[in-house]
Amino acid sequence: MTASAQLKRSPLAMALLGILQLEPMHPYAIQRRIKEWGKDKVVNVAQRAALYKTIARLQEAGLVAVRGTGRDQQYPERTVYEITDAGRAACTSWLAEMVGEPRYEFPEFPAALSFLMLLGPDGARTELERRAKVLRAKLTEMNADAEQMARMELPRVVTLEDEYLRAITEAELRWLDGVVADLAAGRLTWSRESLAPHQTP
Repeated sequence: MTASAQLKRSPLAMALLGILQLEPMHPYAIQRRIKEWGKDKVVNVAQRAALYKTIARLQEAGLVAVRGTGRDQQYPERTVYEITDAGRAACTSWLAEMVGEPRYEFPEFPAALSFLMLLGPDGARTELERRAKVLRAKLTEMNADAEQMARMELPRVVTLEDEYLRAITEAELRWLDGVVADLAAGRLTWSRESLAPHQTP
């Protein structure tokens, strides 16, 4: 098995290969470009160390190669990387898999919901209302960003991830509002006694 076939795909690795298809860049420029384009909302580039580690893995797998060194204004020399033919093929393959094959990633919220009964009905309602408040503010911000992008007349394809995140947030808010309403009305309730018969297989 080749090194590129052994390399585990990740959103960050895919994004790095995607950015490098534009032009050779040094890691700082890649990180800056991802942030400028707002892709840091879906790809975590907050930690520079993770960025360098991922680039090293891509280089070891033969998906990127060193083009040379370059200077950026007052900054010292930086290593500039370019994508290889194998990197272009891997990026296309990863994109097809990530888009076409749903993958369950064990997110935190559903895991917490599976033990929500431990908070009790009142505690559950309080925390779900708190989550809904945060998501409502987030959705307001998303809608403002969407309006700004609409004024910029950007091609829809470059903002699909924002559209998706907005739709997911709207759906979660509708679900949260329904659960909170059921808790408030007493349609959803439980007690330790009512759950006891269901605790044994």
